[in-house]
Amino acid sequence: MASELNKEFFNQEASSYEDKHQKTLQDIAIKIQSKLDFIGVDWAEDDGDEDDDDVDDKKASTPARPVRLLDYACGTGSVTTALAQYTTQCVGIDLSENMVAQYNQRAERQGLAADEMRAYQGNLCNPDGPSPAAFAGPEFFDFDLAAVCLGFHHFDDPPLAARRLAERLRPGGVLLIIDFLPHAKMDSAHAASHTVTHHGFSEEDTRRMFDEAGVGKDFALDEFSVVFNRRYDAENKLQKMSRHLFIARGTRA
Repeated sequence: MASELNKEFFNQEASSYEDKHQKTLQDIAIKIQSKLDFIGVDWAEDDGDEDDDDVDDKKASTPARPVRLLDYACGTGSVTTALAQYTTQCVGIDLSENMVAQYNQRAERQGLAADEMRAYQGNLCNPDGPSPAAFAGPEFFDFDLAAVCLGFHHFDDPPLAARRLAERLRPGGVLLIIDFLPHAKMDSAHAASHTVTHHGFSEEDTRRMFDEAGVGKDFALDEFSVVFNRRYDAENKLQKMSRHLFIARGTRA
C-alpha cells in the first residue's frame, strides 16, 4: 500500500523537508492566509489591521472562542503554521513519526502547550480500521476545520480519506483540501514518484468527493500556481517547475 511507502519516504525526508521546500511552503501558507474568508470558518482572531502589540494585548485580555484545526497528513505543520494565529487548538496527524517529531519540535520552540498544538502518529484512512483506538477519544472529534495540504495525491483511496475526515468535523465544520489539478505523470526520476497514487484531481472529481463525504454544502474551489523544486540535473543544478494547484472547501451539513 502507498501508506507504507509514504511513511518510509517521509521519515527519511523529515529532518531536511523544511529547508528543501521553504519557499514553496511559504508561498502556500501565504495563499492559505489570503483565503480566510473563502475557507469560511468563524476564526478566533480576524485578519484586520491591528498591529502585533494590539493583537498580543487582545489575546492576553480576552479569552478566544474555541476554534479547532485538524491538520491531517500534517508533515512539519505547513497548514498549522498558516492558520495557528486564527485558531485556539491545532492537532496534527501524520503517518510519519519523524514528521510528527518535527511538528512537535516546532510547537515546543514556540512555547506552546500540548493542548494548543500537538501532532500524533497514525492513520485515519486505513480501510480495515475505520475507528483507530488511538483516535477514538472526544479530543479527536468536533473540529471546526479539517485540512489536508498536498496529501490527497499520496492517498490510496481519496474518497475514503474525505469521508473519514468529514466524520471528525462538528456540524457546520469545514473540510479543506489543497492539491494538484490534473497533470502529466510524475517523472520516475523524482525521489517521491513511488509515493504518488494520483496525478491531480479535476474540479468535477473533487466536488463529487466532497458531496459523497457529506461536506458538499457551499462547495467552492479556487486555482493557483506554485513553483516547486524538482531535482538536481546532471550538472547539479536545482530545477524548478510550476504546478497548478487548487484549494477546495465544503461544509458538513
